Amino acid sequence: MSNRAIIIMVLVLISATAYLLIKGDGDIDMGGEKHGAEAAHMEEAKKAAAPAAPAAAPAADAKK
Repeated sequence: MSNRAIIIMVLVLISATAYLLIKGDGDIDMGGEKHGAEAAHMEEAKKAAAPAAPAAAPAADAKK
């Protein structure tokens, strides 16, 4: 394989990656682990995503 072919292949792969990230709305944060105020919204999202615990008391009363 010639150097020209390798360079063209690399450019095509870089272009395809950039296209997919832009079209896929890639919101990638390469900043590392977050602490403090910028991480506070993650706790709210976890609470909102957690399903409510089912009420076990009525089921226990039904068995009696």
